[in-house]
Amino acid sequence: MVAFNSSALDGVAANPALPTPLLLRLIGFDGGGNGPPFQALHRPGLPEPAVAAILTHPFVATRVEFATSGQAEPEQRARLADDLSPEVRAAVAHGPEWTHDPRKKVSPLPEAVCGRLLEDPEPSVRRSLLNSPHLAPSFLACLVRHPDPAARRAALRVWDELPADGRTALLDDPDPEVRRSAAVCACPHDARLTTALLRDPAVVREALRHGLLDRKDAEQFLAEGMHLAELAGDPSLPTDLVDLLADNQDAQVRLAVSLRPELTEDRRTAIAFTVAAQHARDDVDWVAAGIADQGVLRRAATSAHPLLRRAAARSPHLPADLLRLLAQDTDVVVHTHLAIHHPDTPEEVLMSVYARLGGTFSAWMATGHPRFPREGLAARYADHEEGIYRQLAVRDPSADPALIERLSHDSNLWTRQAAARDPRLPLPRLLASLDLPELAYSAGANQALPQEKWRRSWTGPECPSEHRRTIRCVAC
Repeated sequence: MVAFNSSALDGVAANPALPTPLLLRLIGFDGGGNGPPFQALHRPGLPEPAVAAILTHPFVATRVEFATSGQAEPEQRARLADDLSPEVRAAVAHGPEWTHDPRKKVSPLPEAVCGRLLEDPEPSVRRSLLNSPHLAPSFLACLVRHPDPAARRAALRVWDELPADGRTALLDDPDPEVRRSAAVCACPHDARLTTALLRDPAVVREALRHGLLDRKDAEQFLAEGMHLAELAGDPSLPTDLVDLLADNQDAQVRLAVSLRPELTEDRRTAIAFTVAAQHARDDVDWVAAGIADQGVLRRAATSAHPLLRRAAARSPHLPADLLRLLAQDTDVVVHTHLAIHHPDTPEEVLMSVYARLGGTFSAWMATGHPRFPREGLAARYADHEEGIYRQLAVRDPSADPALIERLSHDSNLWTRQAAARDPRLPLPRLLASLDLPELAYSAGANQALPQEKWRRSWTGPECPSEHRRTIRCVAC
């Protein structure tokens, strides 16, 4: 009889072939006071009996995990909105912190549920909702006249989508923080508001970066040498002042000037800017705003400026010729953005990013990118000198069981784990892998693990008392 250790049990909880009755037993398992395995709660497509068991689970932490699952449907998570625990309701209100696919957006909760959470008696629940990145724009827009100032501030996140009377209401809001934040949103088109905000230390940088500047104000900041990097990026800055800042001794100021949208390529390349390989910020406002605009993408993708090309590479809307151009770029960050964001990224780019980054990102890319290769990988990489390539051989549908078993003994841990999870792994080696700490999780997640072994391990005679309420109580 198979005796699963905790890692193997976690793998079983993630196993796509796990039958619903055994999944329900896992969900009901108390884990020695720690609750069921994380993987049992974050599985995609949980059946209704499993969802129902989670919703009524006695452990608050279990319900919190499901409330923040990026795999659960919003309608499923919404069923915890009336949970007795404020911690659970707050988790539902905020939603998932991450998803398995970095390109995937989390669907918002139903607006009626958001409305109930916004009226929750616990302040922590209301704060979590208003801080959630997953709220629907239509819900945020309806908060313009909400009695809670924090809710009205949240409405500012969709400023450009608000009707004129809604913007006016926020600019005249009785709460000073709401008024100030609304003024920051409106200042790109209002010189009077910009001038007022420039006197406010809390928002002066934002006003300089985006506001409609009066020339006298711009000249004053230039003369004082204050906040010049923000000033250099303001779209309304007069051309002659832009030219002055292009020669500033501060490298950050010159870099900000070099990213201005109105510059010709000749003028841009004449500026002495530098960009680090891992520059902290490589998004550019005007490119991000035109992420689907073919004219904007063409200007950015064909620029000599690496930050503009990186910004263009974030777009999934690149036409074929610009995709080919950026695929030949020498900047490795351009390739990384293409691999993440563009579904048609060429195979050679995907492979170069895979090898360079490694780790969980490369594992996601190898399994989640539609263009990542599969055929022929065994012949190409099974004997490669680098382990990160050898693990790709497991992805080849033509790899035979003997090769999979050989790779399960590989010197590279990720390669061994990939082989241990592959259904072609011969059964004796699969069962042996359950007892190896570094392979137990992968073996437990292997869809070829005989279900009869699972059933026996869960349906055997009563466990000895020393095993109860432990991992072995499920596995012995």
